[in-house]
Amino acid sequence: MIGIYGRVSTEEQARSGFSIDFQIREGKKKAGTDEVKIYMDEGISGEFLERPDLNRLRQDVKDGIITKIIVLDPDRLARKLMLQLIITDEFERRGVELVFINGDYAKTPEGQLFYSMRGAIAEFEKAKINERMTRGRREKAKQGKVIKGSPIYGYNFDKQNYEYVINDDEARVVQLIFNLFTRPNDIARGINGIAVYLTDNQIPTKRGGKVWHKQVVRQILMNETYTGRFAQNKWNTEGMLGNKHKPKGEKVKMKLRPESEWIYVDCPQIISKLQFEQAQKLLGESRRRFAKDSLRQYLLSGLVRCGECHNTMTGRRSKNWGKYILEYSDVKNTSGAKFKGCGMKVKCEDLDNAVWEKVHEWLSQPEEIAAASLEESQDTFADKEIARIERDLEKTRAARKRLIKLFSSDIGMGEDEIREELRELADKEEHLKAQLEQLTSELDEMQQMESSRNLLQETLEYYLTLNPDELTFEDKQNLIRRVVKEVRVFNNEEVNIITF
Repeated sequence: MIGIYGRVSTEEQARSGFSIDFQIREGKKKAGTDEVKIYMDEGISGEFLERPDLNRLRQDVKDGIITKIIVLDPDRLARKLMLQLIITDEFERRGVELVFINGDYAKTPEGQLFYSMRGAIAEFEKAKINERMTRGRREKAKQGKVIKGSPIYGYNFDKQNYEYVINDDEARVVQLIFNLFTRPNDIARGINGIAVYLTDNQIPTKRGGKVWHKQVVRQILMNETYTGRFAQNKWNTEGMLGNKHKPKGEKVKMKLRPESEWIYVDCPQIISKLQFEQAQKLLGESRRRFAKDSLRQYLLSGLVRCGECHNTMTGRRSKNWGKYILEYSDVKNTSGAKFKGCGMKVKCEDLDNAVWEKVHEWLSQPEEIAAASLEESQDTFADKEIARIERDLEKTRAARKRLIKLFSSDIGMGEDEIREELRELADKEEHLKAQLEQLTSELDEMQQMESSRNLLQETLEYYLTLNPDELTFEDKQNLIRRVVKEVRVFNNEEVNIITF
């Protein structure tokens, strides 16, 4: 039986007029009969081998149903020369005659050369089409137009003017999400609490869904578009077109382009830049701060860190002289923990009281909270720590160099011993680098004073609405988390409270 294979993608149909009907009509004319089986892949790129009707044709050839195949041109089979050769070789090995309407290619060296040249030209042409389309989209973006109107909660896409316009109802929800996350309140606690609140109040999602997931809320809080800047050319999607025809393990993933390649377009503002920056600061701490509820409550949960080894300190119950007490400890007993901690521990009651008294003092005296913020933001602690870590890094690198020299000389030190010390120094260097990166990031944040002062001012206003003598555990924890970024504990019983 004769099979007619055709394929067309949207841009090819517009450019060349190779419509499905045209290919079927020409195929039947070449076959000289209407008794044919049609295989047509519409709207599918020729860059990929996995295509529904091509797969069906290949299976029918394998089953011996099709003995002759008619195709308009080699580039209908595939846009890549390698794929063309794979398909034609597969058909020829099964004794199937392959006929092209736009020219026959003799099974001679000359015919095979010409066939290969046609395939190479088709592949080059496809690459040029892609390049022209990409360049055109980039130029549109530089002109301030939105080239692809992806759904963004809070906006509608105006296809006529290639721009985003505010959806008033959704924009109010976006403002609510940011307010609940950045301002002290009794309505919702953390990202998950906001998602639950939106779901309980039957607020629909962008697609009309009834359930809000915390990941959707997080994406909204991280979306810079709401500040009036929409980033285009942000993601590289090359090769993803054929994902729907590929098995799970072979799908091409979307990649983030370097920020220097992003193209920003102005759009209506829903959230102030200041509030967006506040949200980013709180997001950086949310994983530690809003961990799932444990068996016991700890006022400073997610905030305490050892100032000596830099491990986080978590709450636990410990037995001391036959009596159970609650304490914060930096010891990590979990399997695979790289740094077990230095054994720092402090009674919860003592640390909780010390931190709350300081926060209470700041909140009771408005001038103190601003001074504390300025003091901590200009604190030399971070600078001193960075200098210390940099010195330790230099010492560690120098020690590694000395060991490498020993390794190459014969001084009687065992090779295994040297290797083990080198491994330990490498681990120490990585640990120091991580600490340095974290402290450098913190120092950068300290320099962004405006949003910090605003956050503290809002916390103060919230505190003044409460009765200090009737504060619950949750009230205190909420206030502390709005003021305190981290609490660091040292061996000499020094406690360093880092504010936002």
